[in-house]
Amino acid sequence: MRNDIPSTLTRTIVCKQGAVRAVRFNGDGNYCITCGSDKSVKLWNPHREVLLKTYSGHGYEVLDAQASCDNSQICSCGMDKSVVVFDVATGNAVRKYRGHAGTVNCVKFNEESTLVLSGSVDGTIRTWDCRTRKMDPIQILDEATDSVTSLQVSDYEILSGSADGCIRRYDLRNGKMFVDFIGKSVSSTSFTRDGQCVLTSTMDDSIKLMDKDTGEMLNEFKGHQNHDYKIDNCLNREDTCVVSGSEDGYVYFWDLVEVIIICVAKVIHKMQHEGHKVVHSLTFHPTETCLITAAADKIYVWRSSPASEDG
Repeated sequence: MRNDIPSTLTRTIVCKQGAVRAVRFNGDGNYCITCGSDKSVKLWNPHREVLLKTYSGHGYEVLDAQASCDNSQICSCGMDKSVVVFDVATGNAVRKYRGHAGTVNCVKFNEESTLVLSGSVDGTIRTWDCRTRKMDPIQILDEATDSVTSLQVSDYEILSGSADGCIRRYDLRNGKMFVDFIGKSVSSTSFTRDGQCVLTSTMDDSIKLMDKDTGEMLNEFKGHQNHDYKIDNCLNREDTCVVSGSEDGYVYFWDLVEVIIICVAKVIHKMQHEGHKVVHSLTFHPTETCLITAAADKIYVWRSSPASEDG
């Protein structure tokens, strides 16, 4: 087995927060955050299977969360139409932003963690300033014609995916928006780690690798199932593998750098989650070959096998 693929299940953690809606590593990969259908956010050391803290402040299911760059805060969002910023140490909700007209699907800090961006069923992306006491958004991006399902933020760009079948990239330096029509509802979209390409999952059992600047499709990845649920994709730490959850209880891996012209990349590995039908959320460690996946009420920690690491 390749040493860039985490193929060995090392821990299974029962989160005890209803269904786990999302799992996210923090910036250095020492901890992870889980979002629960029981309205809670939990902070874990997944490598030791230790629950560090539980955060309460939402009125309904929590759908997404992210840690700030210095790990001092967590932003989260959910079905109560709100965005909450928690202080990690005290567990208190220090900001609660209301303004979306529907469920908030996704939330991200900017690189300096001074702003929180949120995407909602109401078709808008709203930007909230954590440095002031004002509760109104400082910017509203309302170009989407359907639910905003996915957000990614770099130092000068905002990438969003929407149920209207489009991915939109906002270049903050030039004040421009670029739109690529994918055709089917977008369930997940993200930049590659080198920032040159965009990886987009659509609800027709397909993941597409697009050139960020030209919009050209460079490769397509199939074999998994994604037509009913919002399913996460990501890249491994070396940008060599595409990883995706699936509605058949597996996690799928494809080779990103395999050169195939006008063809579909082949599945190189898949991992089964016993007893589960949908693996909907996953997060890859920023520096190690370690993947955490979420299915039903559990998270699973996967690492590369010792034999792979040795040789």
